[in-house]
Amino acid sequence: MRFTKMHGAGNDYVYVDCFENSMPNNLAELARRVSNRHKGIGADGLILICPSQIADAQMRMFNADGSTAEMCGNGIRCVAKHVYDTGICKKEVLKIETGCGVLELQLETTDGKVDHVRVNMGQPILTSSDIPTTLPGDPPVNARLEVAGRELQVTCVSIGNPHCVTFVTDLTDEWVLGIGPQIECHPAFPNRVNAEFVQVILNDEFIMRVWERGSGETQACGTGACAAAVAGVLTSRTGRKVLARLPGGELELEWPESGPIYMSGPAVEVFSGNWPNS
Repeated sequence: MRFTKMHGAGNDYVYVDCFENSMPNNLAELARRVSNRHKGIGADGLILICPSQIADAQMRMFNADGSTAEMCGNGIRCVAKHVYDTGICKKEVLKIETGCGVLELQLETTDGKVDHVRVNMGQPILTSSDIPTTLPGDPPVNARLEVAGRELQVTCVSIGNPHCVTFVTDLTDEWVLGIGPQIECHPAFPNRVNAEFVQVILNDEFIMRVWERGSGETQACGTGACAAAVAGVLTSRTGRKVLARLPGGELELEWPESGPIYMSGPAVEVFSGNWPNS
C-alpha cells in the first residue's frame, strides 16, 4: 500500500490515495498500526483520499485509536494539497467531501505545489443536542462542568465534530494531560469530545493546546482552533479575527458575523513510502 505522510502545523496523518490504491481492509486496525509512533509510521491517524460523487474528492478519517472522526481542519488542507499536487484535480478552489458535508478550500501555491490553504469551515454548530452535549445552553457558554473534583467553566461548540473549550491563565501539563482525557470521556459528551485549553494573549491572539478525542495531545487541531476562536467571541475574550499559536505552528482564524468560520494554515508533505501489511 502506497502512502504519504503529511502534516498541517504539526498535526500529522498517514494518507492513502484511493484514486490509485484499492480500498484497504480492516481500516480501524490499519489506522492503529500505521499511527503507532514506535512500531508504525507514526501519526495522529489515517486519512483516505477517495473519489466523490459530489465533490472533487472525499476525505475519510480515522483517529490513532481506530475510531472514526467527522472532520479534521489540518487534515483537509493536506488532502487538498495532495489532490492538487498529484494532478487529481488542478483547480485552485477545491471542494472536498467530509463527514460533516462538502467544504470549499482556496489553495496558495509556490513553484506549482500547494503550501498554504484557506478553508471555509462552515457555520459553527451551536445547538447543544447537535454538538452533542447535555450541558445547558445553545451553545453552553461558561457552563459549569465538574471534572476530577474541580469545577470548570467551559464553552462547547461543534465544527462538524464536538469541542469543549476551557480558558486558562497558564497552559500546563496538568490541564492538558491530566484534565484533558477526563473531559474527553465525560458523561456530558455522549460521543466523547475534543478538549481545548486556551490562554488569551491579546484580543487577536491566543495560545492553545488540545487533547484530541481518540488521539491524545496533538501538535495542532484545526477544528479545535476554530472552536476556540468561536468560544473567544461568545465569551467576549477575543475579536472575530485571531491568530492561534499551537505547539506545531500557527493558524489564522476569522469568524465574520452571521457567517462561516475560515481557517488558514500550512500543508506540508513529509515523505512517501510503501506499507507492507495492507
